[in-house]
Amino acid sequence: MSAVRPGHEQEHGRQFGGGGELGYDPLTDPLPPGEHASPRFRASDIAAGQEEQPPPSPPYTEPLPGDPVDWYDREGYRQDWYGQEPAGEPEPESGRLPSDAPVAPVAPVAPVAPVAPVAPRQGRHRSEQAGARTTVFDSPVPDTPAAEAEAPVTQASGPAGPPTVLVPDDETVALRTSDTRRAAEVSPGPGRAERRRAAKGKGRRRSAPEAAKTPAEPAKPMSRVEARRAAKAAKDSPAVIASRAIGELFITFGVLMLLFVTYQLWWTNVLAGQQADKAANKIQDDWANGRKPDAFEPGQGFAIMYIPKLDVVVPIAEGIDKHGVLDRGMVGHYSEGKLKTAMPQDKQGNFAVAGHRNTHGEPFRYINHLEPGDPIVVETQDTYYTYEMASILPQTSPSNVGVIGPVPPGSGFTRPGRYITLTTCTPEFTSTFRMIVWGKMVEERPRSKGKPDALVG
Repeated sequence: MSAVRPGHEQEHGRQFGGGGELGYDPLTDPLPPGEHASPRFRASDIAAGQEEQPPPSPPYTEPLPGDPVDWYDREGYRQDWYGQEPAGEPEPESGRLPSDAPVAPVAPVAPVAPVAPVAPRQGRHRSEQAGARTTVFDSPVPDTPAAEAEAPVTQASGPAGPPTVLVPDDETVALRTSDTRRAAEVSPGPGRAERRRAAKGKGRRRSAPEAAKTPAEPAKPMSRVEARRAAKAAKDSPAVIASRAIGELFITFGVLMLLFVTYQLWWTNVLAGQQADKAANKIQDDWANGRKPDAFEPGQGFAIMYIPKLDVVVPIAEGIDKHGVLDRGMVGHYSEGKLKTAMPQDKQGNFAVAGHRNTHGEPFRYINHLEPGDPIVVETQDTYYTYEMASILPQTSPSNVGVIGPVPPGSGFTRPGRYITLTTCTPEFTSTFRMIVWGKMVEERPRSKGKPDALVG
């Protein structure tokens, strides 16, 4: 080490405010006397109680992701050396204050917000970045923020105005660096409300109810009496059984009624039409073979009736038996007892027939639409007999047999002649009353001369 020249010792002492003949040694003192802010390095020419103000600290700027981390703690150095509190909020430091330092009154401290858990690191090191300081010890960092909230906190202040520091009793660390923030972004922690509940819950984060975690207790086996009572209670009462049976009966009855109505309104017409066509073909075959019976047996067809206006072609059979004649889709001739009437070929008399208005072929369903003058043709083996409709009786009693007499009352006929009478039930789908239609013969034409005009047109 080189010595200071004699002429310069005094000059250096005066220049830097040394206290003696050599008031300042630049080789042993790292800073000039005027730049000391610590009490241990106070210059002699500075008045008692006065201290130089250190240069202003640069403003704190939040580091961006990816910026390099500087190992040098500028703010910590300034705080330790000059006694100045770094800019921004005071950062908690691990460790304890000296035992001889006076303790300031503890002010109410707001709950420390928990930080997302970070995996423990091995080794002791210090990470510095833009004024933020974090110290990690060999002991693993608690994985829940409630540990930090449990530790009692004291507030102290040094004699030379050091910053106020929150010191936990335990060796807990406040993780507030950019690395911690990045870890929180990668693994998002609990929300604010959940963190508050975790802090109030003394370090234990609330989870699902314990009742949901514990398995349900197995049901206790029932006694024999209880089992019998439960089985009896499970059985239906007599009222329920009766109502169920009645309901099933009603459903069955309804289905049967529906089937019956379908049979009456549709299927009987199909069957009667088939039977009527078969009877008409048989009658025509007998005519073609030249068969001429002396008398017709009950149920035997002997003629065919045409009603052009109603598009009706129906065979006529002997008798008015319901099942043997009418239900087979044919028209029956009144030929028995007091109801016996004349035949078409008779020179005088009333040829009376009956037929269904509904179901079973319903050949007379629309005879109420006939008007005076409408033709009604009866074809026999040798002749076409043409009648013209004369009058109608909409409703009469079934016991009024006078409507089929030789000169029917109410028909408008006043003397004997060659007439035709059509009878059927009314109203529709009932047999309460009878409807009567009368007609008078206007033409008798042999079959050898061809069909009459009523059938040709």
